Amino acid sequence: MNYSVSENALKDKIILITGAGAGIGKQAALSYAEHGATVILLGRTVKKLEQTYDEIEAAGYPTPAIVPLDMKGASKQNYVDMVETIEGQFGRLDGVLHNAGMLGVLSPFDQIDEATFDDVMQINVKSQFLMTQALIPLMRKSEDSRIIFTSSSVGHQGRAFWGSYSISKFATEGMMQVLADELSDTPIRVNAINPGATRTSMRAQAYPAEDSNTLKTPQDIIPLYVYLMAPEGKEVNGQCIDAQPKK
Repeated sequence: MNYSVSENALKDKIILITGAGAGIGKQAALSYAEHGATVILLGRTVKKLEQTYDEIEAAGYPTPAIVPLDMKGASKQNYVDMVETIEGQFGRLDGVLHNAGMLGVLSPFDQIDEATFDDVMQINVKSQFLMTQALIPLMRKSEDSRIIFTSSSVGHQGRAFWGSYSISKFATEGMMQVLADELSDTPIRVNAINPGATRTSMRAQAYPAEDSNTLKTPQDIIPLYVYLMAPEGKEVNGQCIDAQPKK
């Protein structure tokens, strides 16, 4: 599939990226900015967000914004306040990439720790539910806006020992499908991406013995992320697309 877009495909777009301090989130922020977007960098580690910010500035792309937020502890009110801040500064929002996530612990189902399960569901599902709920009124002010969730192959097909994470990704795909259907007659398009095996810290956590040099980098898979945010991807709605489809 060809995911090419025009050089200025995201010119003047305002796009929020969660987990923008590292990995796929950082690359998405850089690539969106490269295509003309003003990106809002959200994450819990300010130092990492500042590094992404500095790289965008150094490249001469539009000046980004930083929103430090720990999605594990954030309340509904925190998201309402965040949206008010974004609206006050930018007036609208044209896109959100829900990229932040938590793997939890790979273990047999009957040994899943309740606290870990709660943390995974909080970060991977509930926080994204609360944030999206708060963001939708602002996104309706855009003439063409996008919500992109992050799924996984274990969000299509359950896999032994991936309990909490797999369950959270099934929930993520369900949330995406519900929203895509509800918003189908609006300018908001809702999709999900399964990045596949990618060279990130989460992948290393799941597969510590794997040679990361055999994996695609975030930069390798980023064209799909740009395409779904760009005018070129406007007809796609309610889909979970594999960034690395099986040959």
